Amino acid sequence: MNFLIDMNVPPSWADFLTGAGHTAVDWSDEGPPDAPDRDVFGWAAERHYILLTADLASDAVLGASAAGVIILPCDVLTPEALGHAVLAAIHRWSAELAAGVVIAVDADPSRSSVLSRKCA
Repeated sequence: MNFLIDMNVPPSWADFLTGAGHTAVDWSDEGPPDAPDRDVFGWAAERHYILLTADLASDAVLGASAAGVIILPCDVLTPEALGHAVLAAIHRWSAELAAGVVIAVDADPSRSSVLSRKCA
């Protein structure tokens, strides 16, 4: 899977996800740091990337299509703390992420959940 790491998430996620066999790029390498959420989400959607973020405006999620989103808890953002939970969520919901759902990841993988399903 392909991932775009948002500016509000440590860039070390790109290396972590790449090391786990995925493609991952940091937004700071792709666009301006002050880009609106809608632009970041649109970039991900156009390229079939899943956005890894700690915060995303709901209008950006609802206004674009085809990009899945993984939302991390704001108090714990590092791959060292959440890597296992994120990989578990990717494995569990890979088809849903590819279809454009929003997943909230918790440090306890059993509490991670699908927040939104795109409707046709």
